[in-house]
Amino acid sequence: MTPLDILIMAAGKGTRMKSRIPKVLQRLAGRPLLHHVLDQAAHLRARSAIVITGHGAMEVEAATAGLAGAAGTFDLKFVRQEPQLGTGHAVQQGVPHLPDDGMVVVLSGDVPLTRPETLRALVEACAGERLALLTVELADPMGYGRIVRGADGAVRGIVEHKDASEAQRSIREVYSGIMAVPARHLKPWLARLTNDNAQGEYYLTDIVAMAVADGLPVVAHRIQDALQVAGVNSPSQLAELERAHQLRQAQALMEQGVRLADPARFDLRDDARTGTRAALVCGQDVEIDVGCIFTGRVELGEGVSIGAHCCIANASIAAGAVIHPYTHIDGEKLGAHVGAGALVGPYARLRPGAQLGREVHIGNFVEVKNSMMADGAKANHLAYLGDASVGERVNYGAGSITANYDGANKHRTVIEADAHIGSNCVLVAPVTIGAGATVGGGSTITKDVPAGALGVARGRQVAIANWQRPAKQAKP
Repeated sequence: MTPLDILIMAAGKGTRMKSRIPKVLQRLAGRPLLHHVLDQAAHLRARSAIVITGHGAMEVEAATAGLAGAAGTFDLKFVRQEPQLGTGHAVQQGVPHLPDDGMVVVLSGDVPLTRPETLRALVEACAGERLALLTVELADPMGYGRIVRGADGAVRGIVEHKDASEAQRSIREVYSGIMAVPARHLKPWLARLTNDNAQGEYYLTDIVAMAVADGLPVVAHRIQDALQVAGVNSPSQLAELERAHQLRQAQALMEQGVRLADPARFDLRDDARTGTRAALVCGQDVEIDVGCIFTGRVELGEGVSIGAHCCIANASIAAGAVIHPYTHIDGEKLGAHVGAGALVGPYARLRPGAQLGREVHIGNFVEVKNSMMADGAKANHLAYLGDASVGERVNYGAGSITANYDGANKHRTVIEADAHIGSNCVLVAPVTIGAGATVGGGSTITKDVPAGALGVARGRQVAIANWQRPAKQAKP
């Protein structure tokens, strides 16, 4: 097969974004636009990917440099375009890095949703011998270069919108900005480009007429799906693309049998903090209510129910568990796990390292961090469990906390099976509450409580008869 070299134009300023962040680093589904485009290099098994940077070049390059290593399949290079003098000028900057034996696929760094199968079809149409253009028919082609065909239907050229006549502007088939072309032909065409046009720029599209003049076949691979070639130039367009992308992900899940209360109110995103790619793996009969956000890799077992407006990241939830509304689960790098049949929420928070066993109950305003709760344990309201090991069937009272941090180091609390922790207790780690022990409400426990014992550590209650509350003094 002819080696593939991907060339990505990512030098634009993106003025309409009105942002200090370069346009190609704006996020779609939790990931920069440019990173979505670079995925294509891996999908196509490209030999290299050359990113043409300009505005915010240092920031773009720093945010992107590690991607090739992560994919492990292509050589990543950066080339600067300074100043930016058009698409043809951008591609000219990459010429020194394009071997003559390759096929060049030109992509745009702000067009993130082109499908791999579409690009593979374009590469097949090129076959290392032709100039292949990806085209789409639009109801409103404003701003796009029009595909000009001859009487025989063959592609004769591309005319940019600002240079097009009224008759040419009525053409609805447009050039997407994506092409595949043999490098050995591309290089001499680029050398012949001029800026004799309305914009005073070097248009890459001018090479189409050169190919025709040189007798090289020009073919168009036409698609009907405009979303695959949609670019981002404004916050409004980015939001539209986000919703369209999320709806596609929702539809794919529903085709697998997932019940989404409203596919228009669903989000699945990459996790930029951990570098975890978005993946929602669902068993049968999973139900997801409105407004839920899933980040990174999330696994939902058979019959899991996710209530409205939950945020779940890097976690696994076993069969039959119920996550009530407004619950926040974020496993980050450590992960989080909810056992089969567990009940969590509403308004609960599970942090990294939270490991809940079967039939565990975590109620409203309960936070669990780096703690294991064995089967049947319960913390039903207003509690904190940090760096704790909680045994089977433990009942953990409202308002109780593990004091796990001494200002310098974290310490662990162990609560053995069948212990009962009363309300409003402070367990000062390191400390162990033995099996079957009871901690009286309002206690601050600093020493181990033996198995089966009652631990109480609070001031003696005093009742003062005939107590008079202080009275307000009359104002003079």
